[in-house]
Amino acid sequence: MPGTPDSPARGVRRVELSTPHPEPIAEFYARLLGWAVIAEPDGSFTGWVGDRLATHVRPGTPGWRVVFAGTGPRELDGAAVDRGRVLHGPWAPRPRPGEPCWLELMGDPAADDYWAGELGWQVRDPGADFTLYDAALADDRRPVAGRLTADGGWTCYFAVPDATRTATEATALGGTVLIGPREVPTGVVAAVADPAGTVFALLENPPGWGGTWCAGTRKPD
Repeated sequence: MPGTPDSPARGVRRVELSTPHPEPIAEFYARLLGWAVIAEPDGSFTGWVGDRLATHVRPGTPGWRVVFAGTGPRELDGAAVDRGRVLHGPWAPRPRPGEPCWLELMGDPAADDYWAGELGWQVRDPGADFTLYDAALADDRRPVAGRLTADGGWTCYFAVPDATRTATEATALGGTVLIGPREVPTGVVAAVADPAGTVFALLENPPGWGGTWCAGTRKPD
């Protein structure tokens, strides 16, 4: 395992969604989350909330790929690292409706050392069924992502004003509500599968990145 980077990954550059047919899936998320969608020359689609990129929808095998901001570029296991400004994370502006607002890795606790080593994170509760991955900026330590003992890889959460209403709208648009909405330590959440089967989550009115995980550590915008 490589040594811990000099500068830990403190947030996300972009979130990418692969799916066999990008256009209708990009339209699904646009209608559900209010994105402005732009068709790119390579056949992919970008989804924007104001001037911030929400995600990039590309053709491919269904699933999420998270590109973290850090010492890069380099590929990781189901993710990547790239140089540049953090757009989403615990030190970025408060997530607006439709933007990524949290990440969870559905994986085995044995993966904790890999992510800590690759991205310079601290594992809050090693070996637990659920743990937080923390990064530090000077003396300010905040969670960048969570890890839940389960199968599935990375799951992206999106901020919404009302999780119950948005979950109902997702069903009307061809998605499937898998869990919730319900109250968990992160806040009010729902897990949804889009029409292609990729799972994402909704988080209601997060006060910051990760919802309540960061509520007590955020500085005012």
